[in-house]
Amino acid sequence: MKMNSQPLSTIIPNRKRGQQDVLQLATEPLDRIRIGFVGLGYRGQSAVKRWSHIDGVEIVALCDANIDFVNQCAVVIGKENVILFSGQDGYARLCALSSLDIVYICTDWQSHTKIALCAMEHGKHVAIEVPAALSLTDIWQLIDKAEQTRRHCMMLENSVYDYFETAIRQLYHRGIFGNVVHVEGGYTHFMTDQWTTWRIEYNRTHCGDVYPTHGLGPLCQLLDIHRTDRFDYLVAMQSDAYTGGAVYQRLMDKPCEEFSNGDETTMLIRTLCGKTITLSHNVMNPRPYSRGYKVVGTQGYASKYPHPQVVLAEGSLQQLQLPLEFANQVLSNDVMEPLLQVHYPTYFGEQQALAHKLDPRGGMSFYMDYRLAYCLHRGLPLDMDVYDMAEWCCVSELSALSISHGAMPVSVPDFTRGAAQV
Repeated sequence: MKMNSQPLSTIIPNRKRGQQDVLQLATEPLDRIRIGFVGLGYRGQSAVKRWSHIDGVEIVALCDANIDFVNQCAVVIGKENVILFSGQDGYARLCALSSLDIVYICTDWQSHTKIALCAMEHGKHVAIEVPAALSLTDIWQLIDKAEQTRRHCMMLENSVYDYFETAIRQLYHRGIFGNVVHVEGGYTHFMTDQWTTWRIEYNRTHCGDVYPTHGLGPLCQLLDIHRTDRFDYLVAMQSDAYTGGAVYQRLMDKPCEEFSNGDETTMLIRTLCGKTITLSHNVMNPRPYSRGYKVVGTQGYASKYPHPQVVLAEGSLQQLQLPLEFANQVLSNDVMEPLLQVHYPTYFGEQQALAHKLDPRGGMSFYMDYRLAYCLHRGLPLDMDVYDMAEWCCVSELSALSISHGAMPVSVPDFTRGAAQV
């Protein structure tokens, strides 16, 4: 069968008159960051605890549909003067507060966009748990609202602050890996008893990579997507849904005649600069947790799972003043670990004890919050902008589109609408 040489097209809506991009958006510095939290389940309560340890922050309001979660969280942080909201419309009343600078959203996936739009309409910055948006429609709404209101809209992708990915990114930008030609990532996490009813229901009704951002985010940061390169097109396919129906029936206690999300989803993305990205998703089958991080360059290689590895060519070893006898072989931990540590950001060391205390996953969620606060305090552009959110989230719908058309290529929109000039 002859394959269509042109990818399936996707619509890029025109930017409205008077609306400008928010690339490198810098807003007024905030001496004191007044923050409100919406969604106080496990992730929300953990975030409240982290922010209560960041200097120059005032936790103003807490909100959850369940009043018990609100009260539990208020007791944990010991804040008697925090404004509490509950019920289905609690988030709207929180967003309307004049005493807030930023709304931090940790609700279920499907409510992220409406809460973020409401917050920006009321002049608030927003930070949204992953995935921030589930469709291209939601993505364009968030982009337009951020551009119209000139407010930050950041997705809370903590994996870009993991120690290994951060150090490898710094090494790459020093030229240590040469020209990176291929990267890999993904999300393999055997969910077992961690399923929620809304999450299994979403997997039942949607195919494609429904949870791509943990694997994709660090790769895009390394490749400078929408800065010096951008996505061109992608293709995707998935296995049959061997497991989902049984998981659904056990969790929901009712039959499942059809389950849309295959056990394994595989995606391949090509960039305008000719680099390739593979991304995988599997939350159904027994296997070790992995975000699949891998970097292949003309002068070196790095991978994180099942354990960190770095391989460097002679030129890179010379640049780092390491013995040439290590060329083209896996560096020992005695050589690799000091190399990585030298390339950690300064704040890793300054905040390490607190980060590890508040975040059992190596501190990456605390570093994410710390950097967000740091930039807001100083009026600096954030590490991740609304276009990052768009690129990392859009592959969910686009992978489903490719799968439904027999793994046909699908073009990826330029969410900056030409402003990045890549």
